Amino acid sequence: MTIKTLTASVALAALMTGSALAQDEPIRIGVLTPISGTYAGIGQQVSWGLDMAAEEINAAGGIMGRQIELIYEDSEANPSVAVQKAEKLMTSEDVDFLTGTVNSGATLAVGQVAERAGKLIATTVSFSDAITGDKCSPNVFRVNARAGQQSAALAAWMKQEKSGAKVFYLGPDYEMGRSTVAAFKSNAEAVGAESTGEVYAPLDAKDYSQYFGRIRASNPEVLYTSVAGNDTVRLLTQMQDFGIRDGLTILGASGTVTSQNIKAIGAAAEGFITGVGYSTLIDTPENKTFVEAFNERNGADPDLYGADSYGLLFAYKKAVETAGGTGTDEVRAALEGLEWDTPQGTKTIRAGDHQAIQPMYVVQIKDGAFTIANRIDGEAAIGPDTCERF
Repeated sequence: MTIKTLTASVALAALMTGSALAQDEPIRIGVLTPISGTYAGIGQQVSWGLDMAAEEINAAGGIMGRQIELIYEDSEANPSVAVQKAEKLMTSEDVDFLTGTVNSGATLAVGQVAERAGKLIATTVSFSDAITGDKCSPNVFRVNARAGQQSAALAAWMKQEKSGAKVFYLGPDYEMGRSTVAAFKSNAEAVGAESTGEVYAPLDAKDYSQYFGRIRASNPEVLYTSVAGNDTVRLLTQMQDFGIRDGLTILGASGTVTSQNIKAIGAAAEGFITGVGYSTLIDTPENKTFVEAFNERNGADPDLYGADSYGLLFAYKKAVETAGGTGTDEVRAALEGLEWDTPQGTKTIRAGDHQAIQPMYVVQIKDGAFTIANRIDGEAAIGPDTCERF
């Protein structure tokens, strides 16, 4: 064998070894979610859902023979912190994909980081319509229901049960809060509701009583709120303590009252109504199996955040397998129009705006437990595609 032939053989062997090593390397997914702060309970469900899905996928051979590796960072539900951590995950950690963002402002900010880095992200939590609307990004997907879908479900209930009611709005003072209030206000007024006022409280507010005078003065029949996590505990219990809760129907965004905070809210949660994309009460064999396995693994029932986070990894798996790899352009194309199975049934990612289409449910708390009051078809709840950026 000549030196030239030997050199070529060594080079070919090195190339084949490098290719084999690449195939053996894990698929690295960044999880940027609140581990501390007022939304830590939401972040807990996100991590439970993702960890459970990753374990199942890895046990079945991974994605194209590669294991999933989840790399966590604490976003603190703070957009500026989220940007710093996202840059670290996308550059230093070189993740293939990123998820876990909760705060809508953080999702929008991290979407810009993803565009610059040439990476893809998907939220399983954030509600702001802008994420897949006027601030949409080609590198951002959403597999959970946006504010407009939730509001469509609640408005259908209002039309039937509270036609013409006076409504007051109380939201958290950031992107998600203002977006959810605007979405529900538009839907409620379209079915005859009368809006009587609105206020916005800072995240992690300790005293909501400062807003009670305005609520009383507006004399509403319905209060709509989109506070979440520990903020909901303080709002509803303080409303009950001050007598504001009496005789008032309270509607809220998905995630305002969940399995994570309902016990802490106690009797003040009674009668609360929300529009959601997931409930443990969905009566299918697939959901019953999921709920049982989730509870056995985590010692708690899944809420919408846990279920949507669990479902996301199966969407990503299908997209990577369709694309034949983890390349951004190829996976983006595979995700657009993707149909996949989740605990709540089949979902479709709308190609135009990257928003998941799914059935919506009206859920009400009766005797301290969640009950399903109504179901809205996914196509009826999704609303128009308003993304014009791509």
